[in-house]
Amino acid sequence: MSDEAFRCGFIAVVGRPNVGKSTLVNALVGAKVSIVSAKPQTTRHRIHGIRTEHDAQYIFVDTPGFQTRHRNALNQAMNRTVQAVLVEVDVILFVLEAGRFGAADEQVLRLLPADKPVLLVANKVDLIKDKDSLLPWIKDLSERRAFAEIVPMSALKARDVERLLVVLKTYLPPSPPLYDSDQFTDRDERFLAAEILREKIFRLTGDEVPYGVNVAIERFSVEESGLKRIEATIWVDRASHRPILLGERGQRMKRIATEARMEMERLFGAKVFLQCWVKVKHGWAENEALLKSLGFDARG
Repeated sequence: MSDEAFRCGFIAVVGRPNVGKSTLVNALVGAKVSIVSAKPQTTRHRIHGIRTEHDAQYIFVDTPGFQTRHRNALNQAMNRTVQAVLVEVDVILFVLEAGRFGAADEQVLRLLPADKPVLLVANKVDLIKDKDSLLPWIKDLSERRAFAEIVPMSALKARDVERLLVVLKTYLPPSPPLYDSDQFTDRDERFLAAEILREKIFRLTGDEVPYGVNVAIERFSVEESGLKRIEATIWVDRASHRPILLGERGQRMKRIATEARMEMERLFGAKVFLQCWVKVKHGWAENEALLKSLGFDARG
């Protein structure tokens, strides 16, 4: 296929926390590139997920949910990431929970640039029993902004995902592909390992350990046998969080590490040796120097 017939472009996926952005990105890419958790503020970095078809390459940018409540250094860095992405992309997916539109959604809507095509994705439509109730909701949103498309869907249904891809393709500019056809993310294995471990912490601690957790990969090496040896430090904000993470005789941490290792092995296609330490760093989410060392900067 000639370059003139091929389409390639960047698609921002934006919305308030917990509307299903990461689930949607993973479904659109067809691989897990962004961690999923019921805990708000799970996605902290800009993550590119890449899907290549015979006539198009979609480069999805999963962004942090725009933060309106807590104004610490970490949240400000995440908000800068969202705003920077909106300037750079070709098209924007504005994700809402179908039937819901609150003050936090309104604040994200106000960020969206007027010169970019914006597709409104009404996610989780499968949870709406009375579909007729969506009509006035859609009408109200259409009066707030002239959306390029309004797509009711569920990120959990393959046919809805395929339908969204078809719609999106028309908004991608003519361009040769920017990534190899077998590449599904621009992030390296070191980054993915940290994200997988962070997801397991969120899933297996629930509300016991709140938002103030981060993972730093201290060592990532590959031996001649193909074994990936990974050493990680888990930073917590309070000393009281450390025993919660460790659990009785370290059993909870052992389970977190085991589940993370197994997922890494599936993703990397290789054996993994994972070693973890839990350390306390008071106020790390306010420490701009530490945030920069952990990868939080203007780029996100």
